Amino acid sequence: MNSPAAPGSDAANDVVLSIVAPMYNEEENVPRTVDLIKKEMAGLGRPWEFIMVDDGSADGTRAAALAQSQADPRIRVVGYSRNAGRGKALRTGIAAARGAFIVTTDFDLSYEPSHITRIFRELESNPEVDAVLGSAYMEGGQAVGIPWFRLFVSKMGNRILSFAMGGRFKTITCVLRGYRREVIQSVELESNGKEIHLEILSKLCALGYNIKEIPATLRARKKGRSKFRFGTTSMTHLAFSLFERPMILFGLLGMLSLLLGFFVGLYLLSQYWQARLHPERPLMTVLVVLLLGGVQILAFGFLAIQLLALRKEIYILQRENKEIQAKLRK
Repeated sequence: MNSPAAPGSDAANDVVLSIVAPMYNEEENVPRTVDLIKKEMAGLGRPWEFIMVDDGSADGTRAAALAQSQADPRIRVVGYSRNAGRGKALRTGIAAARGAFIVTTDFDLSYEPSHITRIFRELESNPEVDAVLGSAYMEGGQAVGIPWFRLFVSKMGNRILSFAMGGRFKTITCVLRGYRREVIQSVELESNGKEIHLEILSKLCALGYNIKEIPATLRARKKGRSKFRFGTTSMTHLAFSLFERPMILFGLLGMLSLLLGFFVGLYLLSQYWQARLHPERPLMTVLVVLLLGGVQILAFGFLAIQLLALRKEIYILQRENKEIQAKLRK
């Protein structure tokens, strides 16, 4: 078994595990996070690297991170000058990763570093597993010290997202995840915001990768301010749900229109039996509009389903293109 890479060694070329953590205005968390990561990795027994991605911090985060990287080559700092969002940060960190396995986590370590090791072991010991999700909402997982409103919103949002993805997973939005490098780097990612987690999971599922969910414990951050934004997050999750399951919207509206048309038709039929029906009544027009509208809305839903199938084919082509580009670079 390989021993951990010592500071100043050339073992970076043999990195097995890359830990990627986006950071934005996390100056006070830098020393603690690096210290906890190094303590956990001391027992890993494999070469590793910790990639801190500076998402355009406006405080002393980058300087503090660079000081850590100068003291230990296993600590790396990448990033950019203007804040762009967690998605951009994760994409930057994943692209820079050199390890055979990549684990992403919150910079404040809301999930303790032991989760990183667990996810790594899960991937390393199960060749058939392509990605591992840490879940606080599945059986065995828990959330500790999280404000009740944020926890409620998160749980409800994840239930809706889980339904949109066929109920396969309990936690859709968590940053605590592990991937085989060739898997995650073969996916064409575009999101800049927190919807990156939804995009990754959607594309991995569409491409047929094997994803496993394991229980995890989420704890309230000890330092710094949370970046959670209720309005933006809620709208993003709603849009994603409709994107994944368009029949949720089209099916509901279409069936509602047909159902209303059915009851209007029954009422008009009763009027006809009583010889009180007048062909120029406005309800006749309403009946036609409801029935035709319902059929058209359902047709849009079926068309959206076909577009989802086409989207999957596009993902496959994107993956094949990236694989060809990677071979050409070698």
